[in-house]
Amino acid sequence: MMKTFFGNGFGSSFGKIVAMDRFDSGRSLSPIRQAEAYWTALLTGDGVPMRSHIDPRGLENILEYTFVLERIAPGLTRFRLAGRHLNQLAGMEVRGMPLTSFFEPGARDQIKTVSEQVFAQPAIANLTLGSSGRLGRVQLHARMLLLPLKSDLGDVSRILGVMVSDGVIGATPRRFTISETSLRPVSDVQVPQQPSETVEAGFAEDQQRFDRPGAHLRLVVSRDD
Repeated sequence: MMKTFFGNGFGSSFGKIVAMDRFDSGRSLSPIRQAEAYWTALLTGDGVPMRSHIDPRGLENILEYTFVLERIAPGLTRFRLAGRHLNQLAGMEVRGMPLTSFFEPGARDQIKTVSEQVFAQPAIANLTLGSSGRLGRVQLHARMLLLPLKSDLGDVSRILGVMVSDGVIGATPRRFTISETSLRPVSDVQVPQQPSETVEAGFAEDQQRFDRPGAHLRLVVSRDD
């Protein structure tokens, strides 16, 4: 049974969730559904949620798969926060690295286009990914969810994401191609009927580092917004 955590009194309304029955792995499906349900519960009449409204406690059981991206320039996004699973796939610390570092050269223009659509429309993106097998590694499948967020300045320049892979990671870094992409405008998402309670500061990027023992997600210093 899927568990979903909602911190700070956000309520339990799931809103309208993207149909993802084609996903064949409960392991990859559950974190994606949980993240989108949490994000949907934060929607208001003003549209895209604020990055500061994301409370890690609301995502506590999927933090290792979770990340936050920052738009640096058109087509260029970098990791501000990254969970343990992403570091394992890369074989290194990914904070500060571009999103394209997880993709094969032939797929990098495609992921740039997708991320720009997430910011510009704004839209929700669901991606099906694959990493080919070769010496020291087996074929790997993954799911990625990209959810738009506003920065503290009010512009849509952040993304709350989830990435989950199925199978043994093997030799790293693992890089992926994109086999399927689904985009849905935020305007098509049903806003929860019950208003959220007062939202406290959540995923603030000026908190302590989160690579302490036992932590899955690392909070880093940021003073640019």
